[in-house]
Amino acid sequence: MTKESYGWQGRILWVDLTTEEISTTPLDKELREKFLGQSGINAKLLYDNLEPGVDPLSPENHLIFGVGPLTGTLAPCSGRFTVTSKSPLTNAFGDSNCGGHWGPELKYAGYDHIVITGKAKRPVFLWINDDKIELKDASKLWGKTTNETEDQIKEELEDEKVQVASIGPAGENLVNFAAIICNYSRAAGRTGMGAVMGSKNLKAIAVRGTNRLTVAQPQEFSATVSDSEESILTDPLYEISSTFGTPAIMRMAQSLGFLPTKNFQESTFAGADKLSGERLLEKYVTRQKGCFNCPVSCNRYYEVTEGEYEGTTGEGPEYENLGAFGSKCGNDNLPSVLKSNDLANKLGLDTISTGTVIGWAMELFQRGILTTADTDDLDLEWGNHQAIIKLIEKIAYREGLGDILAYGALQASKKIGDSAEDYVIHIKGMEYPSVDVRGTKGMALGFAVSPRGADHLKALPLYEVAPEVYQEDIKKELGIEVGEEYWKKYETKPELIAWHEDWHCIVDSLGLCKLEGIALKPLRPCHFTELLATATGWEITEEELRTIGKRIWNLERLFNAREGFTRQDDLPPARILNEPISTGPSKGETLGQDKFETMLDQYYKLRGWTAQGIPSKETLKELGLEVE
Repeated sequence: MTKESYGWQGRILWVDLTTEEISTTPLDKELREKFLGQSGINAKLLYDNLEPGVDPLSPENHLIFGVGPLTGTLAPCSGRFTVTSKSPLTNAFGDSNCGGHWGPELKYAGYDHIVITGKAKRPVFLWINDDKIELKDASKLWGKTTNETEDQIKEELEDEKVQVASIGPAGENLVNFAAIICNYSRAAGRTGMGAVMGSKNLKAIAVRGTNRLTVAQPQEFSATVSDSEESILTDPLYEISSTFGTPAIMRMAQSLGFLPTKNFQESTFAGADKLSGERLLEKYVTRQKGCFNCPVSCNRYYEVTEGEYEGTTGEGPEYENLGAFGSKCGNDNLPSVLKSNDLANKLGLDTISTGTVIGWAMELFQRGILTTADTDDLDLEWGNHQAIIKLIEKIAYREGLGDILAYGALQASKKIGDSAEDYVIHIKGMEYPSVDVRGTKGMALGFAVSPRGADHLKALPLYEVAPEVYQEDIKKELGIEVGEEYWKKYETKPELIAWHEDWHCIVDSLGLCKLEGIALKPLRPCHFTELLATATGWEITEEELRTIGKRIWNLERLFNAREGFTRQDDLPPARILNEPISTGPSKGETLGQDKFETMLDQYYKLRGWTAQGIPSKETLKELGLEVE
């Protein structure tokens, strides 16, 4: 298939924090052939090594970091890594993907995966310096923000080039949606991987690597890289993506009527223009920033130079952050959103869940389910940006109401009681991102069946909401004819979503970024096969590569089935299923229980799953996933 020195480094690092035993094992050839790398192999390692029913915050849970065969190469946008574990937020399969520069550094140090088990007796950080690996005391780092942690580790190790992935106070305090942060602002955000890390008394992983990467066919690989970059640079949405980054989505979400507002009570926001990418660029952006080897550079530095939040600086924000701390909370004060974004990064919080939980609490306040007696005298009126910022801190430190919200909205609703659960917008316990899916039927299905809960990144069918740009590509790749207002239609959505899911498993497992891989079309299946072949020497067809994606997707589904998840866990909440959208261009749109369940039936059948959404024995055999 491939030489060990091409693509994969060929080693898994095992760290038992309880015994402080550190060892390496070879990365098995069959694992590479069946699960490719990064998220795919992470999922297989988790499934094979974790007992069902394990408490996610117990020492028995596994925390797995992985990079792909293209991570750290000249392939464009190849700076990703994935963290995988059982999620404390959902008690289901959990993983989170992250950019920046940490992933390539792990590759240069000579490792494809790190499997962390047990719990350290005291706070520690893991120091990986090529073949020299140590557990170092982190007692003085405990309680520090992610920024402070990164700076102090670099100072202690006397090396500014060290890459650091760390948790903040939120991870230490076991907030169920705590994030892992690297490069000050790049977040492995969703599903609470930071809480799992904190439960193990692991403050950070610092990495320094000096190994060179080689590819199987240097000239051919270089040509394929050039072709891939050309596809990115000539894509219809490249200029918008490069200029504004994901905040460009704000005006599109408003214009199509899928911008969640006031905890999904509305789907357009009067203050959307004040939160737009254009406003951000005009008033606050100071310069652009890109992740490792990225020709798009969609990130940016910002600074607030006047007003209440003068002096606020940071990186980003993404569209999701603008929605979470902005429209979902009825807040059009952009400087406060920038402050919230920076604060969440420093404290180590997933911005999507944090903002959504706060928006949910604001609705409970609106309805009298929460009063000032419950909120530590905070006025949770819509748009109260000072209260949003105070709640971010209270959640991270588990103070007052923040101690309850730190469980995530679904678990918190059980503690609050009354009718609080009726207003939780979630799938499998994870809060919805900034898309009101009642008007985008494909995304509704994608959010619902995602193994890690409500999720825009496992399928992310932007083909659905930009069909006029990619109409020819949809027909070529999927054989689907796109008509007017395609996003509102149920037909062909199972095929659309399954295709995206399979290829996104490949994108994640190769180590590439989704902004370029499938989400905003530039890199297509032909690019993936060519990049993989020329980098590793493994000649593989598009059909064979997609089969690997199917195998990964079914394995993640199997993990949840083993934990007791069924069809019921794929159903959106009542507001999303049955309440019509109340404002904007999609006014009146609803999923409808019967129509959604029919679409779900079609999806299960297409996947080869039972009526309860469990992969059939025939499907598992076909994919080489025979399990007990």
